[in-house]
Amino acid sequence: MAKKGKVKVGIIGSRFEADIHAESFRLMPDEAEVVAVASPTPGNAAKLAEKYDIPRVFTDYQEMLREKDIEMVTITAPNALHAQMTVDIAKAGKHVVCEKPLCMTLEEADLMIDTCERQGVLLMYAEELFFTPKYVKAKEMADQGAFGKVYLVKQSEKHFGPHAEWFWDVDRSGGGVFMDMGCHGIAFCHWFLGRPHIKNVYCQMGTYVHGDKTEGEDNSICVIEFAEGAVGMIEDSWARRGGMDDCIEIYGDGGVTYADLHMGNALPTFSEHGYGYAVEKAPTTKGWTYPVFEELWNYGFPQEMHHFARCVRGKDEPEVTGEDGRIVQEVLYAGYQSAGTGRKIPLPFRPKGVKRPIDLWQNPVT
Repeated sequence: MAKKGKVKVGIIGSRFEADIHAESFRLMPDEAEVVAVASPTPGNAAKLAEKYDIPRVFTDYQEMLREKDIEMVTITAPNALHAQMTVDIAKAGKHVVCEKPLCMTLEEADLMIDTCERQGVLLMYAEELFFTPKYVKAKEMADQGAFGKVYLVKQSEKHFGPHAEWFWDVDRSGGGVFMDMGCHGIAFCHWFLGRPHIKNVYCQMGTYVHGDKTEGEDNSICVIEFAEGAVGMIEDSWARRGGMDDCIEIYGDGGVTYADLHMGNALPTFSEHGYGYAVEKAPTTKGWTYPVFEELWNYGFPQEMHHFARCVRGKDEPEVTGEDGRIVQEVLYAGYQSAGTGRKIPLPFRPKGVKRPIDLWQNPVT
């Protein structure tokens, strides 16, 4: 396997998130290039390959893993497939970038981490909020003491539902909106505060709008209490009409800052006729819309993939790893258990035999 030059990348998946990965590598091409894509859906991988001039196409990711020059593989498949894919990629001697959430269970998380360590490859957890420019700036200011002692970190992400059908299927996703987007807020609050110990987790959730599509929750509120006294508050929704909302708020005894991921980079627009694309999750482009300029850059995706490629070359140490994903997984467990019992759940919380995190909401452990 080459130790210099551009990192050769393979992508597993061919839909929304795979497109984001391919575009992100295209936007920052100096460290890596996508040379292969694999998807079992006939024609999908070929379409993505044509769009981004990716030379090799596979319908079986195992065949792609036999390509000797591929050094790093990104996983954009449904959550239930993450663990086995990671094991297979690691055993093929390739570094792993796994989309959030890391997997379905804590046992899977441990297997993924242990396998990658034994095989001597990196397991990098694709949490783009660690690279989102506005959010990185907010953390930089906090670390410089701008807000004094930070006592509250809030993160909110809301829209009217996911892109792909598998998100609605809890057997493939593991849960609803908390599993899908709460994992962002958990990771963000923990990272922003310097990865302190988590004392306990309290969650409320319900299915208010999409009960005809899923048994998963479509709205959730999560409160995390950290050991040093700070609180994280995470709000997520698949029930919010009007497109995407993504914000943070930081409160300290000496200051405050707010960041709206979209509105500071948006063009307030009114159209009676509509147009092509405004922003992720926008249901229509008629009436008032807020198309975002350089959307992926504002999210942090190109910076994230660029960083991961540098890690493969030993130029950077990973900012976000499988261990971060495992912590998120434990908080997801605790959050679903809390919503099911109506109580705060102290950490560590490591119940055995969980198949889907949502089961802890529907049938809490005793």
